[in-house]
Amino acid sequence: MKNTTLSSPRLEVVDALRGFALLGIILIHNLEHYNLYFFPENQPAWLDALDKGIWETIFFTFSGKAFATFSMLFGFSFFIQMDNQARRGYDFRLRFAWRLLLLLCVFAQLHALFYNGDILVMYALCGFMLLPVCNLSNRTVAIIAFLLLLQPFEWYRMIMALLNPDYTTVIGSFSGAYGAKSFAVLETGEWKEALYSNITDGQLFSNFWQVENGRLFQIPALFMFGMLLGRLKHFVKSDASVRFWKKVLFVGGVMFAIVYTFRLSMATYIESHTTDSFRIAYRVAIGSYQNFCFMCVLVALFTLLWFKTRTGLQVQRILIPYGRMSLTNYISQSILGSILYYEYGFGLWTKTGASISLLIAIGIFTAQLLFSRWWLSSHQQGPLEYLWKKWKCLQECICICSNL
Repeated sequence: MKNTTLSSPRLEVVDALRGFALLGIILIHNLEHYNLYFFPENQPAWLDALDKGIWETIFFTFSGKAFATFSMLFGFSFFIQMDNQARRGYDFRLRFAWRLLLLLCVFAQLHALFYNGDILVMYALCGFMLLPVCNLSNRTVAIIAFLLLLQPFEWYRMIMALLNPDYTTVIGSFSGAYGAKSFAVLETGEWKEALYSNITDGQLFSNFWQVENGRLFQIPALFMFGMLLGRLKHFVKSDASVRFWKKVLFVGGVMFAIVYTFRLSMATYIESHTTDSFRIAYRVAIGSYQNFCFMCVLVALFTLLWFKTRTGLQVQRILIPYGRMSLTNYISQSILGSILYYEYGFGLWTKTGASISLLIAIGIFTAQLLFSRWWLSSHQQGPLEYLWKKWKCLQECICICSNL
């Protein structure tokens, strides 16, 4: 993207929103101790109550929603890059495929070394699904995205479980097996063993878990919705955009209330009248719907607050540099978190409850934010963002060849 477009109001609201989503991800990861779950015992009652309140609040607000927002904005960024190249007369699809390969083979592997909950592999693989749909009509893309969002495979499994009581799903068996091996090493192993475990068993655990929890359908759907938001210019302030986000806020809020109420009211019935295979698929589908609806509420509120002024509220603008360096901050927060919580580092996973972990998360976020502000004062992009574009010459060659 040209430097002139980086400072446009359209991208500033997206950068701020991306920073907000990444903040939510950091809060979740720290409370989870980067997948080493532990709840301290023998604490004062007041601290247990505080930990419980913080845990439930953070997870209700951000779990599944911050990731969904981050994913949607990935699709938006794809549209921005494709649109910029189209204005120059280039077909961006081959260049985008090359960037996805770099994401898969370089940055995802770097991240997976330190954290067995990597999402970048899945992003790279699902990103290829944008290539065949990027030139389809808005209506067609919306229909495809909506069908994917419905989690068709989970519906297939629920129907099979209802028709055949003996139907058995293997969901969880793959991720559970690899996760058990990975966690055992992180709890007791040396740092070399931990890094090797993360890049092998940990990476298999992470990606199997995501497939088993519906993200293979959810992520491309979110990518496509993000692309549509870019096409329709809904992050550009206008009367039409304000009306759109107000509708999203209302519909998303109503649908979340319906899905959430349905889930609570049907919990006892589902538990006592269905098989394990049905319940597993049902929870994946209903959880995906609930998170998507609440994500719509959060994004609509954030965007409408931004539109209240010409350039966003000051508290939102603080997040702009953080969002602009999202790749650098996403990977570095995992490196910092692994050092703090895993046994080859400070081993804080057995010493910190939700309250202390929240303070640590705020500390990581603050340090990264200050670094982002300092770095961007003299650079156009973050360190890893710069490395991602370091292959520009090869990308240009591919782009030229694709247009011969």
